[in-house]
Amino acid sequence: MVKVREEQPIERDGSLNLDAWLNRLQKHVAIIDPERLSRAAEIAKIAEQEAIAAEHIWAEGNSSFLTGLEMCEILAELHLDEESLVAAMLYRTVREGKLELSTVQDQFGPEVARLIAGVQNMAAIHYKHKQTRKAVLGQRTNQSDNVRKMLVNMIDDVRVALIKIAERTCAIRAVKNAPASKKYRVAREVFDIYAPLAHRLGLGTLKWELEDLSFRYIEPNEYKKIARRINEKRLQREDFIRNMVAFIKQQLEDIQLQNYKVKGRVKHIYSIWRKMHRKNLPFSQVYDVRAVRILVDNVADCYRVLGLVQNLWRQIPSAFDDYIANPKPNGYRSLHAAVIGPEGKVVEIQIRTHAMHEEAELGVAAHWRYKGSDEEGRSQSYEEKIAWLRQVLEWHEEVGTGVGPIDLGDTIQSDRIYVLTPEGHVVDLPMDARPLDFAYKIHTEVGHSCRAVKINGHFSPLNRPLRNGDQVEIVASKEARPSRDWLNPDLGYVKTSSAKSKIGQWFKDQARDQQLAEGRLALHRELYLHGLPQPDLDELARAFNHDRREEFLMALGRGDIASATMVRKVQQMLGAHDVEFSGEGELGIIGAGGRDVQLADCCRPTEHDEILGELSPDQQTVKVHRADCAQLLSSVGHEHRIHNHIALYWGQVKSTSFSAHMELIAWNRTGLLRDVFSEAAELEVDVVSVNTNTNKVSGIANMLIEVDVDRLERLNTLIHRLNSLPNIISVQRKRVQQ
Repeated sequence: MVKVREEQPIERDGSLNLDAWLNRLQKHVAIIDPERLSRAAEIAKIAEQEAIAAEHIWAEGNSSFLTGLEMCEILAELHLDEESLVAAMLYRTVREGKLELSTVQDQFGPEVARLIAGVQNMAAIHYKHKQTRKAVLGQRTNQSDNVRKMLVNMIDDVRVALIKIAERTCAIRAVKNAPASKKYRVAREVFDIYAPLAHRLGLGTLKWELEDLSFRYIEPNEYKKIARRINEKRLQREDFIRNMVAFIKQQLEDIQLQNYKVKGRVKHIYSIWRKMHRKNLPFSQVYDVRAVRILVDNVADCYRVLGLVQNLWRQIPSAFDDYIANPKPNGYRSLHAAVIGPEGKVVEIQIRTHAMHEEAELGVAAHWRYKGSDEEGRSQSYEEKIAWLRQVLEWHEEVGTGVGPIDLGDTIQSDRIYVLTPEGHVVDLPMDARPLDFAYKIHTEVGHSCRAVKINGHFSPLNRPLRNGDQVEIVASKEARPSRDWLNPDLGYVKTSSAKSKIGQWFKDQARDQQLAEGRLALHRELYLHGLPQPDLDELARAFNHDRREEFLMALGRGDIASATMVRKVQQMLGAHDVEFSGEGELGIIGAGGRDVQLADCCRPTEHDEILGELSPDQQTVKVHRADCAQLLSSVGHEHRIHNHIALYWGQVKSTSFSAHMELIAWNRTGLLRDVFSEAAELEVDVVSVNTNTNKVSGIANMLIEVDVDRLERLNTLIHRLNSLPNIISVQRKRVQQ
């Protein structure tokens, strides 16, 4: 592509020779109304002069007027229409605030204004998106992929993309003398975003220029190294190619081929470097450094010339590609054959038709032609071209051809949108996604703590649909919690199944935590009421067919396991070991280790009292105390005796009944004592004594009840029944010192 900046026809006084400029454009494209394009150039020039007078600063430090001229020449070589050229001439002037878009619409029509607005939207994404880390050249990054996909989704007209690529081509040409940091920034963006987009659109010439210039500024040492290798024998290589071109022309004349062209082709520096790194080759084995291109009229002639080439020189089989039979995804078609040419040097021969060459150079632009002036004709052509662009952009990248600097990889989907985080990262979402979908895509906790959302800097409703290119900021709060309204489909807060699942799981987790807390409370309450020690929770959980203690506690909290059932299971567990019988009328004591067992005279524990054992000095006898025995407790503090206490449990007992005490606290009322006796009688529990003390001021009655009961289960039932009586505050088993 000609670097038109150096050749623009500017007079000595700085004025533009419009006639010369327009004549050069018309070599490539038919301009219906040259005066219209001249007027656009004059407006851009005047706007810039006024900006200079007002001491405005150019956005890129370059002339928007000269950039407009250069963009027009680039697009003219792509054969774009007059509307595109006018839009390109005025784009930088509008972007830099020197000209209002409304003025453009008034003077040049809505179509030009729409094209400029579309390119402005693409530029806005450039400023919103920030590359937060330096990627290695050629390394594919999800962020770069997403930015390209987002730009594609924003394009509703092929010409918008072409104008933007032309503008970025001017930008990277203009940074030649800029600081290194700016060179890198512009080159990185062009390399990551616009060179791959140019490749996808089949803009071969622009793609090569963008790649080489980007490579020069991103990897200057590598660039210079390969440039030196190419230049070392440049004169010899030029002579070699010139002689080979002349020889091929003579061979084509001999077979009477008509309307052909043969010329040498220079391999681009970045493509050489990329091939060396991708295939781990030395420079000497990059076969297509020397290349010749042959253009013919039709496909039949392509294969006819291929046969001629194969008869003239020995072919390298591994270096043959038929892109006519199997075109590349961006539409590129050609025959590539590497041969051992004259002097034993490897040469790449490319054979294609003139039409194929035009498509390879111009890509999508070669297809862009509006036909007819009526609105209906324009609308139909517009729809056809947009459909074609989508098809091109949705093709899968070819495997192993290495034609582009960064493979897009995934198919670009038209049912996706691409939005930005406040830091400029791109997030892809389904069409019609909402801010909460975005929040949960970022992180589950971001979604849970979402209190509000800002879209493009303004607060918006949480159910506002997101649009391509939106910048979304989630306002979070530690106190914020998901709302059940978010799951109401009629309110439209979330659209993705992922977000819905995370919200639903949050509510399940809240119920889980509550059930777990209630289960723990029920366990401790029942153990306390029945004077039972803490059991092994893992063993208890397994007894109820739960693998984890948390599952058991949740089931207890939900009421799936009855408290009485749990208490009985604990009692069975405490008596489930081998029972040792010794002393005191075959008392069943667990934990004595085969020693003789004696009941302590100080507290005389009964069966099922909570007990502790005190070892004799020779550790052959265990004296059994109630766990609350005052004498036992006083001895615990003595260091010489603290290690002589062991935990004991009652096992199987032989006695037919035992005495138990309960403490009942209640608001005093008539019939309270009668109800106590009634419940005991119904359970066939003998009430031995009742000692009542009532506080006349508070009205609270305190009863100490002694009963005679045959089984602990019956005592458990009585405690629960008494607890359910009216006015009862608490009922629990009481340890009474003998």
